[in-house]
Amino acid sequence: MLRSMTGFGASSHEEDELLLQVEVRSVNHRHLLVKSRLTGEFSFLEGEVEALVKKRIARGSITVNLATTRARGGEAAQIQPEVARRYQVQLEGLAEQLGLPGEVTLSTLISLPGVVASAVSDVTESKQAQRAVLSTIDEALGRMVEMRETEGAAIADDLTRNAAAVSKLVERIEKRMPNVVRTHQKNLEKRVNELLADRQGLSVTDMAREVAILADKLDVSEEVSRLKSHLTQLEAFVAKGGRVGRKLDFLVQEVFREVNTIGAKCSDAKVAHWVVDAKTHVERLREQVQNVE
Repeated sequence: MLRSMTGFGASSHEEDELLLQVEVRSVNHRHLLVKSRLTGEFSFLEGEVEALVKKRIARGSITVNLATTRARGGEAAQIQPEVARRYQVQLEGLAEQLGLPGEVTLSTLISLPGVVASAVSDVTESKQAQRAVLSTIDEALGRMVEMRETEGAAIADDLTRNAAAVSKLVERIEKRMPNVVRTHQKNLEKRVNELLADRQGLSVTDMAREVAILADKLDVSEEVSRLKSHLTQLEAFVAKGGRVGRKLDFLVQEVFREVNTIGAKCSDAKVAHWVVDAKTHVERLREQVQNVE
């Protein structure tokens, strides 16, 4: 199955009164680029988040957003009396040693690290919370991948339709080319005879040589053969699916090259019209493969 490089996934989870909300977005990019926007207390998980993304995604610019909020009824902070008591003893002892006046006040103790412990910090420091964050992100990634696959299926259908249209036009061109060569041959002979008029005409050998040169200039059999091969490979890659975006991009470039060469070689009006139609479909192919993983 083909995958698009654009997608979105979201997930949420509550862990110890901490609400985790994750959004993952993906857009086109030549390679894999991961941007993690995690709340401060979980920023240290960026490496593990990138590893999660790499397991699921090969190409695209991926942005992972994590927001954390306290659930209703949860305590915002917790007082640690034992920590405050140890601070008090140490500070009073230090004041006595230095001969400094003053008492240790409550406001002084509260301002010291660890006396007032954030409930959020307690949660984020736990291994269980970290696993919950990674699990929630992985779930959002899974939903984004599902969306990329859904869009990829639509892209595959469009690629198949346009490739089939190009194939039909190539068949028409291939069938018409012998008539084109014969028409140009007759026109050449007529033109030569008109120019020479009563003068001595060209020999059969000279005329045959000129016709051969003309036929060679108009010959697009090699381009048609390569074009058919490229289209067959393209259809095979689309059917196979997977991470084939770069291969499809290369093939479509080659298809455009061959179609362009056919148009440059042949001056027939019908063929020129078919070449224009083919280029329209190839341009659609070029647009679509840019979005394939």
